[in-house]
Amino acid sequence: MNSSTSTVRRLARIIPATFLRGGTSKGIFLQQSHLPRDKSKWDEIFLGLMGSPDAEYGRQLNGMGGGISSLSKICVVQPASSKQREALGIDVEYTFVQVGIRDSSIDYSGNCGNLSSMIGVFALDEGMVDSTSHGSDHFTVRAFNTNTQKIVDTTFPIDHESGLADLSLPETCIAGVAGEASQIQLDFHRPSGARTGKLLPSGAPMVQLEIAEGTFRASLVDATNPTVFVDQLEIIEASGIDPSDDKRLQLLEALRREGAIRMGLDPNAQAQPKIAMLNSPKASDDAADIEILALSMGVPHKAVPMTVGLCLGVAANTRGTLPYTLRRITPVLDTSKLKLVKLRHPGGIVEVGATFDMQGEVESASVIRTGRRLMTGQVWY
Repeated sequence: MNSSTSTVRRLARIIPATFLRGGTSKGIFLQQSHLPRDKSKWDEIFLGLMGSPDAEYGRQLNGMGGGISSLSKICVVQPASSKQREALGIDVEYTFVQVGIRDSSIDYSGNCGNLSSMIGVFALDEGMVDSTSHGSDHFTVRAFNTNTQKIVDTTFPIDHESGLADLSLPETCIAGVAGEASQIQLDFHRPSGARTGKLLPSGAPMVQLEIAEGTFRASLVDATNPTVFVDQLEIIEASGIDPSDDKRLQLLEALRREGAIRMGLDPNAQAQPKIAMLNSPKASDDAADIEILALSMGVPHKAVPMTVGLCLGVAANTRGTLPYTLRRITPVLDTSKLKLVKLRHPGGIVEVGATFDMQGEVESASVIRTGRRLMTGQVWY
């Protein structure tokens, strides 16, 4: 190492990191062992990694962020404890971090379905789990999400020669991402009550939310992540046609905050709960069961946050909810426990599923994602 390189390393604040795409999101994946033991020091590092706050421009050009919520994310991963492995078969645990763009907010309250799909791949790459003795063409990694205290499985094809995930198979494509890639199955176990302890925190499948602009129907559902579902036609009538209009965004934020209060959550935490507008599919749209336009961190999402999509998959199969009322009910051709719902979002179609036990409790919520390795090395903060 020459003297100039040595000087740079002494002055630099760097950390080993991997940059991955999971679903329609991209984020930085870190080993927890590379972070300070004192978690009070994490926020400063995360903000530096992403280039936040960027109050003037909102582009995060000083970091790895991309100026929108789906590109301003971090996952911190570590091997499971021996107790977790023995009791629950957990391989790794991870913490999801949503980093503010224009401000210094760091939100640990929820999870990200898209980036969750790459937790197993990252854990295998980093040697936290071992697939060498595994004989199947697919490998499952069981993870524990510390944000929601829930178990998440990811299943993906492996290359037996390297023992690592093979993400380049032309198996499937997902809306919002160009090209085909290997199929990653994402399963959230017992997703109800991720934050509130209840699938329906208000105690009812549908409620009336009263704000200054009027009274609106809503369903407050907590599965994988808490979400406020509202009727898009009611919102349009109250705010006008333009979906990006400031008046509409203000109205939706008021409803989100009121919904948060009714769910027993902090209305000031922008990342949780999310809010999404729903509509019945057009008569000519045979591909969809329901339409969704979701907001993330106060901005209309270009696709759908995957935990919101999974929450909708559960809600649309829960009698009496707004999603159940608005969805197109199609004849069931088999007796499988998996109840599938096709969601039309701004980027296309995504199919989500939910399984229920004999008592009607949600056993799991599932979705198919793809992912790609983008970079590994050291990131400056």
